[in-house]
Amino acid sequence: MHSDVGIIGGGIMGSALAYWLTRLSPGLAVTVIERDPSYRQASSALSAASIRQQFTTPVNIRLAQASLEFLRSAAERLEVDGERPDIGLYEGGYLYLAGAAGAATLRAAHRIQREHGADVALLGPAELAARFPWLAVGDLAVGSLGESGEGWFDGYGLLTAFARRARSQGVRYLRAEVVGIRIADGRVNSVALGDGTSLSCGVAVNAAGPWAGGVARLAGIELPVHARRRTVYVIACHASLEHCPLLIDTSGFWMRPEGDRYIAGLAPHADPDDLPLDPDYGPFEAELWPALAARIPAFEEAKLERAWAGYYEVNDFDHNAIVGPHPAIPNLYFINGFSGHGLMQAAAAGRGLAERIVGGRYTSVDLTPLGFERVLENRPLRELNVIG
Repeated sequence: MHSDVGIIGGGIMGSALAYWLTRLSPGLAVTVIERDPSYRQASSALSAASIRQQFTTPVNIRLAQASLEFLRSAAERLEVDGERPDIGLYEGGYLYLAGAAGAATLRAAHRIQREHGADVALLGPAELAARFPWLAVGDLAVGSLGESGEGWFDGYGLLTAFARRARSQGVRYLRAEVVGIRIADGRVNSVALGDGTSLSCGVAVNAAGPWAGGVARLAGIELPVHARRRTVYVIACHASLEHCPLLIDTSGFWMRPEGDRYIAGLAPHADPDDLPLDPDYGPFEAELWPALAARIPAFEEAKLERAWAGYYEVNDFDHNAIVGPHPAIPNLYFINGFSGHGLMQAAAAGRGLAERIVGGRYTSVDLTPLGFERVLENRPLRELNVIG
């Protein structure tokens, strides 16, 4: 088999990239290799599926803004045979909270965000109490609220819409597992598949999400991307929290509405790789529920209904994505390590990498700062606003 571009991984990054490649270059032969088309363990299907502009790295702000523009028009862009997907985008905002110890950091982040066009407001305790009367503000110094351009959506719906539209544009999805990457004269010439066949390709792309590190090792490359389990708790609360945004508390938890329920999570203290995707219920009563009730008194009566777990593809080098070609293997590309920001940045990141592959340069969002070179040269580009 041969393809102009072989994409390893058919989750949100692989499918968004495939869509953009065949949108920018109709007729390009693109094959997506996905070992589990059910996406049972895919981060794309298990994410809390939110989008924000409140980052501290300018490239992340630009990626979020460009992705938001796409999400707002996703129904039209991803239409197939007259059917328009509904990804349920709701711009409910993000609200970061800080006490006295974190106020300066939050204000510094706010300056960066405003400089890059993010619609973000700083609110003092009195303003927070007026806008969110259900919120306990006694220990707070400031809050940073996204007034527009932030919220949440149906992540699995976006993934399936990208994949369906990509197929309609001629992309081939191949159910297989990549077990080898063959390199000759400093270039990838084919990928070996688990059934003994191979796919020769002019370009190979690692879009394997949490498993990207293992795929990179098939080419003899160490990629600092790891599968880290995160549990999402589904909570019932009879009280109505009017105009509730996605809230990031000083204690580290996050929560947001999900239909007539709420979902919430927090980062684990120990964070080993590749844990089984079984929810960790222990921290709910020990840590999360007390912190929720302290910040939102109505949650004293909350009830845990269920939970699920998914993987963050964590880049533990600097918590930013790694996008672009490998300097020593110019036809091997990466789109990995988004550290919890993948779904929200996929539309723009997929477009940017497609531009680089098809035309040799980034034209919509300059992704050069996210290149692999910084890892090899030990130049971390640190993102400070990482949730979980």
